[in-house]
Amino acid sequence: LKVSRPWGWYEIVDEGEKFKVKRIIVKPNAKLSYQAHEFRNEHWVVVKGKATIIKEDQEIILNHDESLYIKKNTKHQLMNLENFDLEIIEVQTGEKVSEDDIIRFNDDYGRI
Repeated sequence: LKVSRPWGWYEIVDEGEKFKVKRIIVKPNAKLSYQAHEFRNEHWVVVKGKATIIKEDQEIILNHDESLYIKKNTKHQLMNLENFDLEIIEVQTGEKVSEDDIIRFNDDYGRI
C-alpha cells in the first residue's frame, strides 16, 4: 500500500510492536519537513540516488549503500536535490512508531 505525500510516497514493508520498516521515494528536488520524533529513532539506508540530509546543524550527503542513524529528539530533514528519484529504506525503532510522532519545525507544504 503506497501512501502519497507532497514530496513523493512511502510504503510499509514490515512492522512489529516496536519497529517499522518503510521504503521511501522522494521525488526530484523535493524534501521532507525539518522535524524530530519524540519516541522513535530512524536508520536510513540509501538504495538509489543521493540523499542530502540536515541533522541538527550539519549537512550530510549519502550515496548508494550509505546510511545514517538519527536518534529520537534530533532535528533532521531528508532532501533530494537531484533530478531523479531518491529511494531509501527507513527502519524505525522505539516505544512508539506511528505517523503522529512528528514535530515539524519547517515545512514547504504548510503542514503543522
